[in-house]
Amino acid sequence: MKTLAISVKQRENVGKTSTRALRNQGKVPCVLYGGEKQVAFHAHENDFRKLVYTPDVFIVELDIEGSKVKAIMQDIQFHPVTDKILHIDFLEITDGKSITVSLPVILNGLAIGVRDGGNLMFRRRKIITRGLPANLPNAIEINIEDVKIGQFIYIKDINLEGCEFLAPDSSVVVGVKMSRGAVETDEEEGEEGEESESAEGDATAETPVAE
Repeated sequence: MKTLAISVKQRENVGKTSTRALRNQGKVPCVLYGGEKQVAFHAHENDFRKLVYTPDVFIVELDIEGSKVKAIMQDIQFHPVTDKILHIDFLEITDGKSITVSLPVILNGLAIGVRDGGNLMFRRRKIITRGLPANLPNAIEINIEDVKIGQFIYIKDINLEGCEFLAPDSSVVVGVKMSRGAVETDEEEGEEGEESESAEGDATAETPVAE
Protein backbone atom coordinates (compact mmCIF):
# COMPACT_ATOMS: atom_id res chain seq x y z
CA MET A 1 0.00 0.00 0.00
CA LYS A 2 1.02 3.59 -0.56
CA THR A 3 2.27 5.65 2.39
CA LEU A 4 1.65 9.28 3.26
CA ALA A 5 3.53 11.23 5.94
CA ILE A 6 1.66 13.88 7.93
CA SER A 7 3.07 16.01 10.75
CA VAL A 8 0.52 16.71 13.48
CA LYS A 9 0.34 18.32 16.89
CA GLN A 10 -1.02 16.72 20.03
CA ARG A 11 -4.08 18.34 21.54
CA GLU A 12 -3.87 19.55 25.12
CA ASN A 13 -7.56 20.31 25.47
CA VAL A 14 -10.32 18.19 23.93
CA GLY A 15 -13.42 20.10 25.00
CA LYS A 16 -16.03 21.64 22.69
CA THR A 17 -14.56 25.13 23.02
CA SER A 18 -11.10 23.92 21.98
CA THR A 19 -12.54 21.88 19.12
CA ARG A 20 -14.51 24.84 17.80
CA ALA A 21 -11.44 27.06 17.99
CA LEU A 22 -9.38 24.55 15.98
CA ARG A 23 -12.01 24.34 13.25
CA ASN A 24 -12.24 28.12 13.05
CA GLN A 25 -8.49 28.11 12.30
CA GLY A 26 -8.94 25.59 9.47
CA LYS A 27 -7.61 22.70 11.54
CA VAL A 28 -9.07 19.22 11.92
CA PRO A 29 -9.34 17.49 15.34
CA CYS A 30 -8.39 13.80 15.16
CA VAL A 31 -8.09 10.75 17.39
CA LEU A 32 -5.66 7.84 17.13
CA TYR A 33 -6.77 4.61 18.79
CA GLY A 34 -5.81 0.95 18.70
CA GLY A 35 -2.54 1.44 20.59
CA GLU A 36 -1.74 1.52 24.29
CA LYS A 37 -3.77 4.69 24.71
CA GLN A 38 -5.85 7.06 22.63
CA VAL A 39 -4.08 10.14 21.33
CA ALA A 40 -5.89 13.35 20.39
CA PHE A 41 -4.15 15.56 17.84
CA HIS A 42 -4.80 18.05 15.05
CA ALA A 43 -3.43 19.28 11.74
CA HIS A 44 -4.49 21.78 9.08
CA GLU A 45 -7.21 20.53 6.74
CA ASN A 46 -4.90 21.03 3.74
CA ASP A 47 -2.59 18.33 5.13
CA PHE A 48 -5.39 15.77 4.74
CA ARG A 49 -6.47 16.60 1.18
CA LYS A 50 -4.34 13.94 -0.49
CA LEU A 51 -5.59 11.39 2.01
CA VAL A 52 -9.30 12.24 1.84
CA TYR A 53 -10.05 13.42 -1.70
CA THR A 54 -8.76 10.37 -3.57
CA PRO A 55 -9.87 6.79 -4.23
CA ASP A 56 -6.44 5.57 -3.09
CA VAL A 57 -5.89 3.98 0.31
CA PHE A 58 -2.83 5.02 2.30
CA ILE A 59 -0.87 3.87 5.30
CA VAL A 60 -0.41 7.16 7.13
CA GLU A 61 2.87 7.86 8.89
CA LEU A 62 1.83 10.25 11.65
CA ASP A 63 4.58 12.35 13.15
CA ILE A 64 3.09 13.43 16.49
CA GLU A 65 5.64 16.00 17.62
CA GLY A 66 8.56 13.65 16.97
CA SER A 67 6.81 10.40 17.84
CA LYS A 68 6.09 8.43 14.64
CA VAL A 69 3.17 6.03 14.34
CA LYS A 70 1.74 4.12 11.37
CA ALA A 71 -2.04 4.20 11.01
CA ILE A 72 -4.94 4.04 8.58
CA MET A 73 -7.90 6.38 8.32
CA GLN A 74 -10.84 4.55 9.89
CA ASP A 75 -13.64 7.12 9.91
CA ILE A 76 -14.24 10.69 8.77
CA GLN A 77 -16.98 13.25 9.41
CA PHE A 78 -17.94 16.09 7.08
CA HIS A 79 -20.06 19.19 7.69
CA PRO A 80 -23.52 18.49 6.20
CA VAL A 81 -23.65 21.85 4.39
CA THR A 82 -20.09 22.98 3.65
CA ASP A 83 -18.52 19.49 3.31
CA LYS A 84 -15.57 20.67 5.40
CA ILE A 85 -13.73 17.95 7.31
CA LEU A 86 -14.93 17.98 10.92
CA HIS A 87 -13.16 15.00 12.46
CA ILE A 88 -10.99 12.00 11.52
CA ASP A 89 -10.41 8.75 13.39
CA PHE A 90 -7.19 6.82 12.80
CA LEU A 91 -6.42 3.22 13.71
CA GLU A 92 -2.85 2.44 14.75
CA ILE A 93 -1.19 -0.36 12.80
CA THR A 94 0.59 -3.07 14.77
CA ASP A 95 3.16 -5.36 13.16
CA GLY A 96 1.71 -8.81 12.48
CA LYS A 97 -1.88 -7.65 13.00
CA SER A 98 -4.46 -7.66 10.19
CA ILE A 99 -6.34 -4.50 9.24
CA THR A 100 -9.54 -3.90 7.29
CA VAL A 101 -9.65 -1.39 4.43
CA SER A 102 -11.82 -0.58 1.40
CA LEU A 103 -9.62 -1.19 -1.62
CA PRO A 104 -10.51 0.45 -4.95
CA VAL A 105 -11.20 -1.79 -7.95
CA ILE A 106 -9.44 -1.05 -11.25
CA LEU A 107 -10.71 -2.61 -14.48
CA ASN A 108 -8.14 -3.45 -17.15
CA GLY A 109 -8.99 -3.90 -20.81
CA LEU A 110 -12.17 -3.57 -22.87
CA ALA A 111 -14.67 -6.38 -22.42
CA ILE A 112 -15.53 -8.32 -25.57
CA GLY A 113 -19.17 -8.04 -24.54
CA VAL A 114 -18.94 -4.26 -24.68
CA ARG A 115 -17.35 -4.43 -28.13
CA ASP A 116 -20.31 -6.58 -29.17
CA GLY A 117 -22.78 -3.90 -28.07
CA GLY A 118 -23.38 -4.82 -24.42
CA ASN A 119 -23.36 -2.47 -21.43
CA LEU A 120 -20.70 -2.68 -18.72
CA MET A 121 -22.16 -3.13 -15.24
CA PHE A 122 -19.62 -2.03 -12.60
CA ARG A 123 -21.25 -2.92 -9.29
CA ARG A 124 -18.41 -2.75 -6.74
CA ARG A 125 -15.89 0.06 -7.15
CA LYS A 126 -14.45 -0.77 -3.72
CA ILE A 127 -14.17 -4.05 -1.85
CA ILE A 128 -13.74 -4.29 1.91
CA THR A 129 -10.60 -6.36 2.38
CA ARG A 130 -8.82 -7.76 5.43
CA GLY A 131 -5.16 -8.71 5.63
CA LEU A 132 -1.71 -7.79 6.86
CA PRO A 133 -0.56 -4.37 5.66
CA ALA A 134 2.32 -5.99 3.77
CA ASN A 135 -0.15 -8.15 1.79
CA LEU A 136 -2.61 -5.41 0.89
CA PRO A 137 -2.16 -3.94 -2.61
CA ASN A 138 -2.86 -0.36 -3.65
CA ALA A 139 -5.90 -1.58 -5.60
CA ILE A 140 -7.64 -4.74 -6.81
CA GLU A 141 -7.00 -5.04 -10.55
CA ILE A 142 -9.35 -7.13 -12.70
CA ASN A 143 -8.83 -8.00 -16.37
CA ILE A 144 -12.23 -7.89 -18.10
CA GLU A 145 -11.14 -8.41 -21.74
CA ASP A 146 -12.72 -11.91 -21.98
CA VAL A 147 -16.05 -11.00 -20.36
CA LYS A 148 -18.87 -11.62 -22.84
CA ILE A 149 -22.49 -10.45 -22.82
CA GLY A 150 -24.28 -12.17 -19.96
CA GLN A 151 -21.08 -12.99 -18.06
CA PHE A 152 -20.15 -11.62 -14.63
CA ILE A 153 -17.18 -11.62 -12.29
CA TYR A 154 -18.05 -12.38 -8.66
CA ILE A 155 -16.16 -11.92 -5.40
CA LYS A 156 -15.39 -15.65 -5.45
CA ASP A 157 -13.62 -15.25 -8.81
CA ILE A 158 -11.00 -12.86 -7.40
CA ASN A 159 -7.88 -14.30 -5.83
CA LEU A 160 -5.77 -12.01 -3.69
CA GLU A 161 -3.14 -13.99 -1.81
CA GLY A 162 -2.97 -13.36 1.91
CA CYS A 163 -6.21 -11.34 1.93
CA GLU A 164 -9.85 -11.97 2.77
CA PHE A 165 -12.85 -10.20 1.22
CA LEU A 166 -15.59 -9.26 3.66
CA ALA A 167 -18.40 -9.57 1.12
CA PRO A 168 -20.48 -12.59 0.05
CA ASP A 169 -18.84 -14.81 -2.58
CA SER A 170 -21.94 -14.39 -4.74
CA SER A 171 -21.64 -10.58 -4.91
CA VAL A 172 -21.22 -9.26 -8.46
CA VAL A 173 -18.20 -7.03 -8.99
CA VAL A 174 -18.48 -6.38 -12.73
CA GLY A 175 -20.20 -7.86 -15.75
CA VAL A 176 -21.69 -7.15 -19.16
CA LYS A 177 -25.41 -7.20 -19.86
CA MET A 178 -27.26 -6.86 -23.15
CA SER A 179 -28.09 -3.27 -23.99
CA ARG A 180 -31.73 -2.20 -23.97
CA GLY A 181 -31.44 -1.01 -27.55
CA ALA A 182 -30.29 -4.44 -28.67
CA VAL A 183 -33.22 -6.10 -26.87
CA GLU A 184 -35.72 -3.71 -28.49
CA THR A 185 -34.17 -4.29 -31.91
CA ASP A 186 -34.48 -8.06 -31.50
CA GLU A 187 -38.11 -7.71 -30.46
CA GLU A 188 -38.90 -5.44 -33.40
CA GLU A 189 -37.28 -7.87 -35.84
CA GLY A 190 -39.30 -10.70 -34.31
CA GLU A 191 -42.55 -8.75 -34.66
CA GLU A 192 -41.75 -7.85 -38.28
CA GLY A 193 -41.05 -11.51 -39.02
CA GLU A 194 -44.39 -12.52 -37.52
CA GLU A 195 -46.20 -9.87 -39.55
CA SER A 196 -44.53 -11.05 -42.76
CA GLU A 197 -45.47 -14.63 -42.07
CA SER A 198 -49.04 -13.55 -41.31
CA ALA A 199 -49.21 -11.53 -44.52
CA GLU A 200 -47.91 -14.45 -46.52
CA GLY A 201 -50.49 -16.70 -44.92
CA ASP A 202 -53.30 -14.26 -45.73
CA ALA A 203 -52.13 -13.93 -49.32
CA THR A 204 -52.09 -17.69 -49.71
CA ALA A 205 -55.58 -18.02 -48.31
CA GLU A 206 -57.01 -15.42 -50.71
CA THR A 207 -55.38 -16.90 -53.84
CA PRO A 208 -58.01 -18.88 -55.81
CA VAL A 209 -57.12 -22.43 -56.66
CA ALA A 210 -57.68 -23.41 -60.29
CA GLU A 211 -59.95 -26.37 -60.78
